[in-house]
Amino acid sequence: MFTGLVQAVGVVRGRLAVGEEVRLEVAIDGLAQPFRLGDSIALSGVCCTVVQMQAGVATFHLTGETLQRTWLGAVPIGTPINLEGALRAGEPLGGHLVQGHVDGVGRAMATMDPGQGGQLWVEVPTDLRKYCVEKGSITLDGVSLTIAERRDGAVRIAVIPHTAQMTTLGLRKVGEPLHIEVDVLAKYVESLLAARLGSA
Repeated sequence: MFTGLVQAVGVVRGRLAVGEEVRLEVAIDGLAQPFRLGDSIALSGVCCTVVQMQAGVATFHLTGETLQRTWLGAVPIGTPINLEGALRAGEPLGGHLVQGHVDGVGRAMATMDPGQGGQLWVEVPTDLRKYCVEKGSITLDGVSLTIAERRDGAVRIAVIPHTAQMTTLGLRKVGEPLHIEVDVLAKYVESLLAARLGSA
């Protein structure tokens, strides 16, 4: 479980295809707490497991499911990645409940000043739009955000300067992909209602 509050920005150091899967190396030395084999780290919103550690660089094994649902499989070496370690018992929940299970990939529709922030418009896949509501929560590339507006298949996020500076959101260009995780509570409500209405 994560909060969507990015703790550091790492950099992709290596990518190796292993059959139809990928081993991804990411510099995580910006993270304050120590990490060990088996620990979970969200890579721009994707929950991944550390399978190797060496000199501040963690290796992650990406399965076919992860490659199909995210943009990590095609990420170039040198790309900055938002990092967040898994929430530990007793730590404050400052963002919202984030699983690190990406629901789909959206597209940036406008550029934003990396220092000042601004209005970020993101095109949302059709099947995820029903979970997007004004003032509701959404996670974009691992960042917990609030939807300011929904219009024409897209959502608008008002990004403050701190978020633009401390995450990769300020670097996104028009057309570039963004991991989307919708609010898990909305998905549970939908599932429960569907089961109840179906039985009725």
